[in-house]
Amino acid sequence: MKIRPASRIHGRVTVPGDKSISHRAATIAALASGRSRLVNFSSSEDCGATLRCLRELGVALEQEGNTVTIEGRERLQKSSQVLDCANSGSTMRMLAGVLAGHEFSSILTGDSSLRSRPMMRIIEPLEKMGARVGSVDGQPPLSIVGSGSLTAIDFEMSVASAQVKSCVLLAGMRAQGQTTVLERQLTRDHTERMLNLFGVPVTTEPLDGKGAGLSIQGPVVPSARDVHIPGDISSAAFFIAAAALIPRSDLEIVDLGVNPTRTQFITTLQSLGMDVKVTDSAEVSNEPVGKVRVVGREAGLNSQRAVQSNNLAIELIPQLIDELPLLAVVGTQITGGIAIRGARELRFKESDRIASTVTNLRAMGAEVEEFSDGLAVTGPQRLGGAELDSFGDHRIAMAFTIAALLANGGSTLVGAESVTVSFPEFFPLLESIVEF
Repeated sequence: MKIRPASRIHGRVTVPGDKSISHRAATIAALASGRSRLVNFSSSEDCGATLRCLRELGVALEQEGNTVTIEGRERLQKSSQVLDCANSGSTMRMLAGVLAGHEFSSILTGDSSLRSRPMMRIIEPLEKMGARVGSVDGQPPLSIVGSGSLTAIDFEMSVASAQVKSCVLLAGMRAQGQTTVLERQLTRDHTERMLNLFGVPVTTEPLDGKGAGLSIQGPVVPSARDVHIPGDISSAAFFIAAAALIPRSDLEIVDLGVNPTRTQFITTLQSLGMDVKVTDSAEVSNEPVGKVRVVGREAGLNSQRAVQSNNLAIELIPQLIDELPLLAVVGTQITGGIAIRGARELRFKESDRIASTVTNLRAMGAEVEEFSDGLAVTGPQRLGGAELDSFGDHRIAMAFTIAALLANGGSTLVGAESVTVSFPEFFPLLESIVEF
């Protein structure tokens, strides 16, 4: 795909349903008593993988546009097929937790990217609970032999991961007694909110120092609910960044999820002097939903800031994990640049996102230093048009589409089709708000 520099971003848009919330709503609805209706379900390929796997496990569901109706069955049935999670780590890790509590064997696999991702972080707690989980050196495919009598555990996460937390809490629904997950760094809380919405109480207790302990009492069966899924803020982040950085821009995004565990990207942009505001917030289906307005900076605004460097606090990294490549692009445009450390988890995403980001920034002529756990860019600096590579990674493709809009000269993005994993509407929506 060829991309020209933009003159401004302007308009009012909605983005598709939140991917993280859609995964969780479908998974919990499949285990509930009764029929659930999920409105504004994510159009992403990742969430499609979750629905396909649930069908293979005997769940009756219908999809009409962005509305999914699911007939819960409380107990899933053994699939005659290997469960293909495609590119979706969320699908694999959450289904692993669900299947750990069912008395049959299952095999979970995925594409080459997913088969390279680490799974010991879920294998360890699930085996402590009584399931048997086989892998290939800690990576997929996963073979799971579930148990009808899982043991409740206390589990402290060694890596801040909402997917790992969700896996253990979902397994805890089928365990005897109270299962508690201890997280020293807070991660997105959609699983806890969704379980509570479906009538499964999850209690939260602050830990001494930082973090929280999250507990669920099993065994318990969710009760069906209708759920309205808000727009995905991780998808909207790309438009927000473009509008904030390009002078004369004025963009409004409505019906957007503004969960406090997901808005750190907005808070970070605000701290960098950008005009981003959240208004009209209200609770919908136990999630905060609101409107975001972005006004483009005036030319030279950030160059006036007396800042030596902008170092992202390590404790914020889990709340920014999806947006870090995009923030690296932002860093090239602001005084002091940006430094990202404590983000080694980026090495194990759909691509090695640290290496992918560094490679593309250097192709655009940017000064960037690579570390084992992050990177640092200087700023402000002018990006040049270049041939950019998505590395088959949807978030790299979208981050460097935004970089190309900021560049001096045209760019070519190889592998632009990878955006369909999370945001199939990305390019049509972008075209509706960008002016050249």
